[in-house]
Amino acid sequence: MAAFVELSNLGKTYETPKGPAVIVEDFNLRLQKGEIVALLGHSGCGKSTVLSMVAGLNDITQGGVLVDNREIHGPGPDRGVVFQAPCLMPWLTALENVLLGVDRVYPHVSRRERQDIAGYYLQLVGLADAMQKTPKELSTGMQQRVGIARAFAISPKMLLLDEPFGMLDSLTRMELQEVLLDMLQSDGKTALMVTHDVDEALYVADRIVMMTNGPAARVGQIIDVPFERPRVRTVVLEHPEYYALRGQMIEFLEDQDHKRERAGAGNGDVNDDESEADDDDGELSTARREVA
Repeated sequence: MAAFVELSNLGKTYETPKGPAVIVEDFNLRLQKGEIVALLGHSGCGKSTVLSMVAGLNDITQGGVLVDNREIHGPGPDRGVVFQAPCLMPWLTALENVLLGVDRVYPHVSRRERQDIAGYYLQLVGLADAMQKTPKELSTGMQQRVGIARAFAISPKMLLLDEPFGMLDSLTRMELQEVLLDMLQSDGKTALMVTHDVDEALYVADRIVMMTNGPAARVGQIIDVPFERPRVRTVVLEHPEYYALRGQMIEFLEDQDHKRERAGAGNGDVNDDESEADDDDGELSTARREVA
């Protein structure tokens, strides 16, 4: 079966005062239509760099990305992005923030129809009664709901999610995971998500791509998630393979830790070019704390 999204020999190199810093090298990944794939690895390994290249927000040094058989050359409405921070315009209402994208994608549709589209997606994320509120009147979780609605409202071919729940408390995070999954499954959207949370990856994704440490990070291991959809959290947690998969992921991360420590000891100092150049990656807590 032909892939809907294809990352072929993808690479990113930054020029630094110390010379070229190879952040990602020969990164290969194929996503089928409607598939949800999570990227997971240590801070600075290049997860967000990969995502930003697919989004067209970061120049590709080598290789390429195909979305629905078209090579990307910059950002476009075929890819919706949800960032860790909501990135809302503070002087606009929730409705107006969603309309920013809708107006650009549907310029020939009437104003009323565009408002209906924006309102529909705000209603789906549970903000039917908060459309006229500005960001300062919304909680962080509500602001992130606006960001999710904004990404879906432009009807993209795929969603790119850069730690979309990283700033939220545990209860809000779980609630928005449910909202996101319902919307992805309802629309049949393809999604690529960066996360530092092992349990989140297992609950949300169909496959989990474990990335090696940088420099020159690449795909280290791919885990197929066997849980059926639609997913129910209690059923997933009670699945006989859940804790075996969880342990496999933790073992991979710990192995990467050991490799980094050995490399640092061998060099007398840890090479931090990749973390300097890839400062858009979020912080990763230790594996044990993250999945406790």
